Amino acid sequence: MDRLTDSDGPARGDEWFVPKWGSLKFRTFIGLLFLPYTGMVLSFAVIGSLLAVPVDYGRLLAIVLVYFFGLGIAAHALDALGSKGVKPWGSVFSRSQLWLLVLLSLATAYGIAGYYMIRYVPLLWVIALLEGFFVFAYNLELFSGRFHTDRWFAFSWGALPVLAGYVMQTNRISLSSLMLAGAMALFSLVEIKASRPYKELKRQTELSVADQTLLQRYEILLKCISLGVILLGTGLLFWRVAV
Repeated sequence: MDRLTDSDGPARGDEWFVPKWGSLKFRTFIGLLFLPYTGMVLSFAVIGSLLAVPVDYGRLLAIVLVYFFGLGIAAHALDALGSKGVKPWGSVFSRSQLWLLVLLSLATAYGIAGYYMIRYVPLLWVIALLEGFFVFAYNLELFSGRFHTDRWFAFSWGALPVLAGYVMQTNRISLSSLMLAGAMALFSLVEIKASRPYKELKRQTELSVADQTLLQRYEILLKCISLGVILLGTGLLFWRVAV
């Protein structure tokens, strides 16, 4: 089997969220999506949507698609383009291919969002503009990396998706949505705080026994926080549908 290798660093084919089957390009693309972490953000949008009474499930699906294309594909492709030092996914995809992914995905995301923003939810423009800023400023580390920090990560990919889901349903902001956005931002902060040292350890070619144990602990934490949030969003969705 082909390995996922960086030009300057270790293989990433052993990441827990990368499938062990399929072609090299397929496995790289799935890895590029960071599906457990993308799933967290989609769950945040779902959870925010479920605060509304009643829930418009067409709009809920729309906001999930917006974040899947805008974050799951576009932001992660930009991250691969803007990474300093070691490329996270090697050269399986060229820069032009990654830029094509970015442009097509953002066009799809903003096309879906634009329909609703023009016709039903003008307040969503505020969040759409903020997310559009962060998708470039965070992932390309613009402005000397000023916005590539854990706090801005928690705000842009934790708090804002919750508010986006709620605004998509109601075209307003409430105290409960702000509180829930703060809670999900804290979950995102836990995830990114564990992810950074985890990635640093993964880049090392040789690990001591203590570092191997630490790496396993970080991986367990990342699995628990991502899958826990996904199950929370899915469980709440099933509950609302059944009510």
